[in-house]
Amino acid sequence: MLLSLIRMIHAFRDYQRNVAELSQLSDRELADIGIDRSDIPRVAAGQYQG
Repeated sequence: MLLSLIRMIHAFRDYQRNVAELSQLSDRELADIGIDRSDIPRVAAGQYQG
């Protein structure tokens, strides 16, 4: 159970880091990699199917 909690915490920290990094990109840079600003949460969570 403790290991599961630790994994969840690490996954959430990774998600937050990914959101922060993607949010710093300009709209043009995001378009260059094929995502919209509204896609950032899904991309950061690894759920993007674009």
